[in-house]
Amino acid sequence: MPVAASAIYFLNLRGDVLINRLYRDDVGGNMVDAFRMHIMQTKELGTCPVRQIGGCSFFYMRISNVYIVIVVSSNANVACAFKFVVEAVSLFKSYFGGAFDEDAIRNNFVLIYELLDEIMDFGYPQNLSPEILKLYITQEGVRSPFSSKPTDKPVPNATLQVTGAVGWRREGLVYKKNEVFLDIVESVNLLMSSKGSVLRCDVTGKVLMKCFLSGMPDLKLGLNDKIGLEKESQLKSRPTKSGKSIELDDVTFHQCVNLTRFNSEKTVSFVPPDGEFELMKYRITEGVTLPFRVLPTIKELGRTRMEVNVKVKSVFGAKMFALGVVIKIPVPKQTAKTSFQVTSGRAKYNASIDCLVWKIRKFPGQTEPTLSAEVELISTIAEKKSWTRPPIQMEFQVPMFTASGLRVRFLKVWEKSGYNTVEWVRYITKAGSYEIRC
Repeated sequence: MPVAASAIYFLNLRGDVLINRLYRDDVGGNMVDAFRMHIMQTKELGTCPVRQIGGCSFFYMRISNVYIVIVVSSNANVACAFKFVVEAVSLFKSYFGGAFDEDAIRNNFVLIYELLDEIMDFGYPQNLSPEILKLYITQEGVRSPFSSKPTDKPVPNATLQVTGAVGWRREGLVYKKNEVFLDIVESVNLLMSSKGSVLRCDVTGKVLMKCFLSGMPDLKLGLNDKIGLEKESQLKSRPTKSGKSIELDDVTFHQCVNLTRFNSEKTVSFVPPDGEFELMKYRITEGVTLPFRVLPTIKELGRTRMEVNVKVKSVFGAKMFALGVVIKIPVPKQTAKTSFQVTSGRAKYNASIDCLVWKIRKFPGQTEPTLSAEVELISTIAEKKSWTRPPIQMEFQVPMFTASGLRVRFLKVWEKSGYNTVEWVRYITKAGSYEIRC
């Protein structure tokens, strides 16, 4: 269910009402007194941002020295309410020159009332895009003397922008060179046992785009996801080509994606915003190809010595390489001295985090560098407690590799003027929470 807000209040830290707007008549105008008495005066502001008093719910958030309070009388979507507050504050900042505080509100009463009427109708959120609203609410706010000057340029054809399906892109864009940059960035989350068996593994990814295209282009993106390939084979009445297909979970899209076409054809079709944006996010839990396998061996020799041997194998192709590889191997707090032998990179003991830190600037594929270390511990009179071994942690970045196997099959750009475009595609896999028990 949407927000369906009954009222919105802007309060200062003393609880004084700076400005408010009633959208429904199902709550009284004195609801702010209940918020002030039961929440502000009882010092419970920091405990929970959602409170229920009587038959109404209060959603509140502090921005600078202002509390924004939304009052609802029915069951509402809390996440949507807070999303509305965040977007509304960004909108106000764009009018006020980047500042949003008590002084900014007092200096812009008329403008705020006008914006509140546009961004919420009968308690339901509407368009909160600064680029669109500035097309027909052209009044400038009283700006802070420390704020930067506005850089937004007026955009023609406001009616199309507000009522059309491409409110995120303005008309009349012209570029000498039409280019599209697409990045698939994945983070691998792993928990592996000391014997090399995978205990937990998943991949979270996002498709980032940067578009410099003239006019109003229509883009179509094809991926090697299982559902999309099966749908394409049905439409074309022919079997799909052999190759790895993956199953995407928890997919979310940018608002520019045509969801109707995606549901029917399983293709990502969209009119892109100008510049950089996040096209989609996804998650994959099956068929993950791990870029590294780590095999640790740690032996405690008495009370004052340890032997550490770690082998790291890169699973990706021999022509690829990883950058900025860091392996953090935990050691006891009472470590006194360490000595190392590594076949690649450099290693040192970092006492602040109680770890042996092994760094490899460039890690080629299909290689197995090793680290051997001797650790001397401080001998103590007190009875030694058993050392709880934290997991080994890894950091890395592998260009042109995806742990999920996701690939771009095609990226088509169509525009009525028929200009030529240059498409660039890049893959990057990074470490999320990459841990190996030892």
